[in-house]
Amino acid sequence: MSHLKFTAKAAMKDELKDIVRQHRRVSGLSQSALAKLAGVGKTVVFDIEHGKESVQFDTLKKVLAALNIQVVLQSPVLERQRKLASQQTTHP
Repeated sequence: MSHLKFTAKAAMKDELKDIVRQHRRVSGLSQSALAKLAGVGKTVVFDIEHGKESVQFDTLKKVLAALNIQVVLQSPVLERQRKLASQQTTHP
């Protein structure tokens, strides 16, 4: 089971670094220019593009926002709870 977790974690990390790199390049930005635009240190973009896991989430969000990349979190549990709550308010 831990092998599956590691594989999923590695795949997500690879996807994230590829997305950031592609968006940066398409935007015509150097790593330093993106860092300045995002208001982060110049090594942060390098670290993200190389899959470093110690980048803080708030810092990552700044870089993603500078590239106009949205992060969408989905929770089947919360969605189910919202749906049930909605049904209860419409059907007393």
